[in-house]
Amino acid sequence: MMKSKPQDQLSQALALQANGQHAEASSLFLRLLKQQPGNVVALYSMLVIESSARNYPAAMSYANRAVAANPKFAPSLLARSMIQMSLGKPTEALKDVDEALRLQPDLAGAAEHRQAVRSTIDPEIPSPQQTDPVWQLNNQGLKAQHAGRTDEAAGFFKQALLLDSENFAALYSMGVIANQQGQFSASMAYLTQAVASEPTNAKAHFALGTTLQSLALYEAALASLDKALSLNPLDVSACTNKATLLHSMNRHRDALAALDTGLAASPGNQDLLNNKAYLLTEFKQYQVSASIFRQLLDANPDYLFAEGLHADARLNSCDWSDFEANRQRIHAGVYAGKKVCNPLTFAALSDSAADQRRCAEIFGAHRYSTATEPLWRGEIYRHRKKRVAFISADFREHPVGYLLIGMIEKLDKAGIETYGVSVGVRDGSELYRRYRNSFDHYIDLADKTADEGARILRAMEIDIAIDLSGYTIGTRLDILSYRPAPVQVGYLGYPGTLGVPFIDYLIADRITVPESAQAHYCEKLLYLPHCYLPRDTSVTIAPTTPPKSEFGLPENGAVFCSFNHEYKISPSMFAVWMDLLRESPGSVLWLMKFNNDARVNLAQSAGALGIDPQRLVFASRVPRIEDHLARYRHADVFLDTFPYNGHTTASDALLAGVPVVTLTGNSFASRVATSLLHDAGHPEWACADLVTYRAQALALATARQHRPPHTDSPWPISQQAQASAFADLLISI
Repeated sequence: MMKSKPQDQLSQALALQANGQHAEASSLFLRLLKQQPGNVVALYSMLVIESSARNYPAAMSYANRAVAANPKFAPSLLARSMIQMSLGKPTEALKDVDEALRLQPDLAGAAEHRQAVRSTIDPEIPSPQQTDPVWQLNNQGLKAQHAGRTDEAAGFFKQALLLDSENFAALYSMGVIANQQGQFSASMAYLTQAVASEPTNAKAHFALGTTLQSLALYEAALASLDKALSLNPLDVSACTNKATLLHSMNRHRDALAALDTGLAASPGNQDLLNNKAYLLTEFKQYQVSASIFRQLLDANPDYLFAEGLHADARLNSCDWSDFEANRQRIHAGVYAGKKVCNPLTFAALSDSAADQRRCAEIFGAHRYSTATEPLWRGEIYRHRKKRVAFISADFREHPVGYLLIGMIEKLDKAGIETYGVSVGVRDGSELYRRYRNSFDHYIDLADKTADEGARILRAMEIDIAIDLSGYTIGTRLDILSYRPAPVQVGYLGYPGTLGVPFIDYLIADRITVPESAQAHYCEKLLYLPHCYLPRDTSVTIAPTTPPKSEFGLPENGAVFCSFNHEYKISPSMFAVWMDLLRESPGSVLWLMKFNNDARVNLAQSAGALGIDPQRLVFASRVPRIEDHLARYRHADVFLDTFPYNGHTTASDALLAGVPVVTLTGNSFASRVATSLLHDAGHPEWACADLVTYRAQALALATARQHRPPHTDSPWPISQQAQASAFADLLISI
């Protein structure tokens, strides 16, 4: 039998202890301590178990070992102090609780225990309240702070600092209050003094690191968090913040290591499990991620948005086991107003515009708070041209980047002054350079806090701020939550309502959002006269295409193509695709080269439906978009996904002259391809149900031999017409 790992033993023991099964837990803890005699978590747990059983000598033995293993871990010192009191040793108990309070001034129960110890030693000893005015002021400040009376608390702490400018408790508390109020520079000043006052206090270094992180002073923040962890290696919050910081610095592997360090100290910590599972998705380890989310949900079914993140990991690995039950559970959670799923994942699970709005409102309210004092306060600007800021993380090699650039370059500047606000990766690509040159002004706010970014936009007196990311990766909607502009708009990056009060308008078209569906959108609708999705028509498809054999495609059989992301594929749609292969001998399904988990699961699903997995062909990515578009010429029919349609991919197929078959739903995301088909003059390829979808795709595949050879299709709406319509729309606001 394979031996379980120490971390697994510890996790199991802690679960047993929490469940009151102390004998079973003790057995596992003792087994672990034979392997790791200095494991503080196991030692601390054993002292708690023995103390609860009133086996004080045994508890004292474990307490001594825990303190020796980590003298900076305040809870062990407090526990030993309590055991010493039970053994009739108040003097020793006082020393331990004093040290615990020195290390962690706000340690729960420590101050009260100290008073009890002091009164045991000498009932006549006057309390600090009677002799120390600084202590009195701090005590009053802490009471006010815990009661939520922050301004009153700050008043007491400031008085304490007038009497003792180096008082740690007052400096630390003022630093925390300033941080909570968004006054990060003031917070940094207070906490820097607090660290100087008590250099060995781990909490002060942690708090300073958190504030420095808010100021985007990442290297300094990392140094402070590392110092906090050197003083208290078991500080789970420091591990969590360090991982978040490293992630924002694009040091993802180091972030994962920080999470693993925290999990070694606290194996069942739900925040650490959530963060690790999420981070693993960025390494495309979706199956492992899903298993960790499952562990988290088993421990806490209501953990914030974990159900949706678990579903997202499974969708990305095309793991459809219990798909419908999971989907229904998420739907029920959203309907009940629970924080169960993020809007982007929900778009792949539901085509209900009403439910999409409900999901977005829940998520938006959780993630963004509307500024109590907005930066724009009703001032009327009188600029010669409207100042329009386009805010995006995707001014680079990215689908949104490819779609928008042509329209920005052609935008009529007669009445508009454009500002490109980049909050994403500087990839140095040709597309990145085109964006830098296409705006009248280009500003990089990637390293700015939300408050700083918003103040910069307000100082520029931006008239219209357009968010291009929504709820996708790299979003900085937090900047707009400060209301830096009179008019704030959502467009392009996220297909749906954002559900937040600080976005005033959503740019769409009358097919993606029919007028009859406006009630399902929080924003006022701005309609373009054509499909809302722009197209860079300056991209020229490569004139030659490698032969089919180079892509693993058959010379004669039909090629059904779907280059959408794996998370958009649903089991019901995949079953229809397999029906099409069954009814079209020699045909293949051409997909993008997904992650390995997805490829394995799709092959298994195909086999279960009676289709040889070899008929699934996976296309590797190519570096040039011109070559990617050229290979579409080998496709006979593009099969769209549902409820999250292809957007850029469907547009690409139409540009390459490939028929697109789509299913029209009720949500924004499920109507985009239908809008594209109306522009392209083929509304008949947009289907109302799966039966029609299947019949249309089969008819197009059958008729392929009678169609003329592929010809690249001119985009139905010229670049200039798109840009003019967009400029007119902005001027009209």
